[in-house]
Amino acid sequence: MESLSVYHGAISREMCEMRLNEAGKDGSYLIRDSESVAGAYCLCVLCKGFVYTYRLQKDSAGSWAAETAPGQTKRLFRKVKNLISAFEKPGQGIAIPLLYPVTIQKSY
Repeated sequence: MESLSVYHGAISREMCEMRLNEAGKDGSYLIRDSESVAGAYCLCVLCKGFVYTYRLQKDSAGSWAAETAPGQTKRLFRKVKNLISAFEKPGQGIAIPLLYPVTIQKSY
């Protein structure tokens, strides 16, 4: 996860919402650590002033899945970047396609 430029680590929900609102465009997204489920991540996307959060989890076989809208078929991905690519398209069970990555500036 650390190699993804949209991964912001263990930031709070409030910090996440602030960063997405600063980006200011519907479809802006980032990934952060889940505050409530150890080892899980949250895919957060801005849509019409609201931040929608989808939990990302890795199964025992090493595949990634996102919790999406009820009734959507659960899709498994070998890599998170493949999941992101799929969710850049409309009709994937999330509020809005992932359009604008909010990247973190790493300091070395």
